[in-house]
Amino acid sequence: MKAPEVSFEFFPPQNLQASFRLWDTVQVLAPLDPRFVSVTYGAGGTTRDLTRDAVATLHKSSGLKVAAHLTCVNATKEETLEIADGFAKSGVTEIVALRGDPPKGEGRFTQYPGGFANSIELIEALAATGRFKIRVGAYPDVHPEAASAQADIDWLKRKLDAGADEALTQFFFESETFFRFRDACEKAGIDGSRITPGILPIENWKGARNFARGCGTTIPQWVEDAFEKATRDGREDLLATAICTELSSELIEGGVERLHFYTMNRPELTRDVCHALGVTPKVSLENVA
Repeated sequence: MKAPEVSFEFFPPQNLQASFRLWDTVQVLAPLDPRFVSVTYGAGGTTRDLTRDAVATLHKSSGLKVAAHLTCVNATKEETLEIADGFAKSGVTEIVALRGDPPKGEGRFTQYPGGFANSIELIEALAATGRFKIRVGAYPDVHPEAASAQADIDWLKRKLDAGADEALTQFFFESETFFRFRDACEKAGIDGSRITPGILPIENWKGARNFARGCGTTIPQWVEDAFEKATRDGREDLLATAICTELSSELIEGGVERLHFYTMNRPELTRDVCHALGVTPKVSLENVA
């Protein structure tokens, strides 16, 4: 089995302790030579400045290729493109373009006055600059706001046609979920090689379960049962590593060449899974404070 190319998602630190955790995460995972690492936005754009700072610092100090998340939330078109321009001027030319989650307390996304109405408008504007590699989100399980699975796929095709280069999926628990989605995308005229599966190593089952329910990810009963038993026995980490490694292996055997890991800034499980897949340290990380 050929080792996959990997990439990692981080979230920006909101305090000093979290900053140390992020840098520790980077030091653990950077030697695995990721294609890129991405830094998220909080709901409602709440971490915009933190994301910008983390992206700039990672780009400058780590030697990694960094992709910045950018959303349509709580900013005008001009303000959003100014942020993108700032990324480009600092040498960051990869963006994960998303509509973004609404601020807490607001049930649905509402277009900001003078802002982008949706992710397609944002993608078109970024693509028109000719400065960025653009990635977007995709949903093997139906997005909570989508009318149907087919509507999700149609929207993804529009995003790719608008100028996006690659899609990163929401996480899922079974390989067949991804393969069914990829097959449906290819039937709709989307090149399946442009879709990279998103993998969530489960560091905390309660948190992962809540995360899954919030974003519409189906939780198979066998996963629920397995973690209930593992929690009683104190073997959650062993189970999480086994499930994640098996899922990743099945994807690779099914023709997947790239995996994107949602690290939650806790690197050990991601590192262990990558090692099991044959992704071994290639470089040393220097100059990270």
